Amino acid sequence: MTNEVTVPLLPCASIDEIVAFYQVLGFHTTYQQRKPNPYAALRREDLHLHFFEMAGFDPADSYGSCLVLTSDIEGLHRAFAAGMRAAYGKVLVSGTPRMTRPRARKNYDGLGGFSVVDPGGNWIRVVQNAAPTPDPTATSGGRLGKALANAVVQGDSRGDAQQAARILDSALARPQADDDPVVQVEALVYRAELALTLDDRETATEMLARADRIELNPEQATRAAANFDAAADLAAALR
Repeated sequence: MTNEVTVPLLPCASIDEIVAFYQVLGFHTTYQQRKPNPYAALRREDLHLHFFEMAGFDPADSYGSCLVLTSDIEGLHRAFAAGMRAAYGKVLVSGTPRMTRPRARKNYDGLGGFSVVDPGGNWIRVVQNAAPTPDPTATSGGRLGKALANAVVQGDSRGDAQQAARILDSALARPQADDDPVVQVEALVYRAELALTLDDRETATEMLARADRIELNPEQATRAAANFDAAADLAAALR
């Protein structure tokens, strides 16, 4: 047979909270019921997600997750970020719900990806389904680039922000003369994001300040532009 479609069915503590959050991301409700059990079906273009409510469910204990394959990682992330800014005045980068930013992941063969952690604690993992543009940070970047790639696996794929922070702290504590300044900026901005995830506002502020002090030539500044956009979102979250 052909044309089969698989739709993930994910748990949550509140259907109403889930529906409100996904509406911010541009989804609309195709079906919803309260009895005999709370349930909602949500859709955004060809992306379908279904949810069921569980009494006493704690999002912190959720193992709910699914993959979303797309050929336009950056476009989908921009759309989600725009919805968050319109609804909340900022991109949600810490707590639950939150969203990571697109990064190449060595455990996905260098393919880009980002994650949305919804109010139910479910990880919606958005992954590039086409060959990516080569990312020098993901494939080289020297000692610091390798540490950054390992940290992304721990923080963005496994959800272990503490281990990711330890990896970056070790690498950032041993700067070398040949470290790529753009990779330095990316590592510091990611460390700031991890700090916010860990509710460590002091470290987040320190890392953003360090990233801002790195001297870049025009070519490097162009390569680092996306990282400084992410830094601006993190600074907004700190205010």
